[in-house]
Amino acid sequence: MERRRLGRTDLQVSALCLGTMTWGEQNTEAEAFAQIDRAKAAGVNFIDTAEMYPVPPRVETYTATERIIGNYFKRHGDRADWILASKIAGPGNGIDYIRGGQPRHNRAQLREALEGSLRRLQTDYLDLYQLHWPERSTNFFGRLGYRHAEQDFTPLEDTLEALDELVREGKIRHIGLSNETPWGTMTFLKLAEARGWPRAVSIQNPYNLLNRTFEIGLAEIAMREDCGLLAYSPLAFGMLSGKYEGGARPPQARLTLFSRFARYNNPQAQAACSRYVALAREHGLDPAQMALAFVTGQPFVTSNIIGATSLAQLESNLASPSLTLSDELITAIDAIHTAQPNPAP
Repeated sequence: MERRRLGRTDLQVSALCLGTMTWGEQNTEAEAFAQIDRAKAAGVNFIDTAEMYPVPPRVETYTATERIIGNYFKRHGDRADWILASKIAGPGNGIDYIRGGQPRHNRAQLREALEGSLRRLQTDYLDLYQLHWPERSTNFFGRLGYRHAEQDFTPLEDTLEALDELVREGKIRHIGLSNETPWGTMTFLKLAEARGWPRAVSIQNPYNLLNRTFEIGLAEIAMREDCGLLAYSPLAFGMLSGKYEGGARPPQARLTLFSRFARYNNPQAQAACSRYVALAREHGLDPAQMALAFVTGQPFVTSNIIGATSLAQLESNLASPSLTLSDELITAIDAIHTAQPNPAP
């Protein structure tokens, strides 16, 4: 599998990254182990998790995903074969059980969160540690419109200085952002350059055929600043696979099980999705593989985070990098996007 440079580091990550947010909720530990084995055999060397996982977040399953990954490393002893990424949670998002219900990106909480992740993952270091979403009130998780609010949040300088300490201690190799805005990304990068603090090497934001908002502002930053996209939800919670077409709700599928995942399920998104699915089938392609190939092929994407609840789904996802989309197909995709731009931002 193709390897790509992570930011300006010496790390080479696979073009596909193994996502893990279903492990401990929709997937058992044994199923997660099988996914890791299969992904590794296919050439994947990059795995992404978070202290908050699995999703949907619940106090009963909090940290289960990291524990599963740690158990895998303990059993297989191959931690050094992987580029391992995790994330610290931010405030809000319905989470009232993490660090007293007031998660912050300050020095004390960054250390507490990181050390907890290291214990659960049974490792001494993370290759990439990411701020899961901004502490301040801004646009992420599908929020439209901007309403400026003066609020108390940890200054970005304090966050970056605290991360610098953890990098110097060898507990983190590199830092990354997630669900971040152009302003936040450039502020972190400028502070790093001015103060000699760690430079963000990636930004993990949503990107798929139903949500190409990353292309507006952030894509240029990703290219010019070598802060590439780690694309999450490349299949829009499975919508772009075609399995929900016609209102279908397959047993054990995410949108069947969890009503909270409505981001990609509004009427506009459903209509656009149907057009992409039909386009793939007209060209004799698997809709999911077409959607994944579109994301992986973007020049600002460092790695495409794939997630699966079955080995069959994972197998299909792992085959997607071999698909090259023709100019004709890209033109048709862009025509749908022009007619129905970003129906699920």
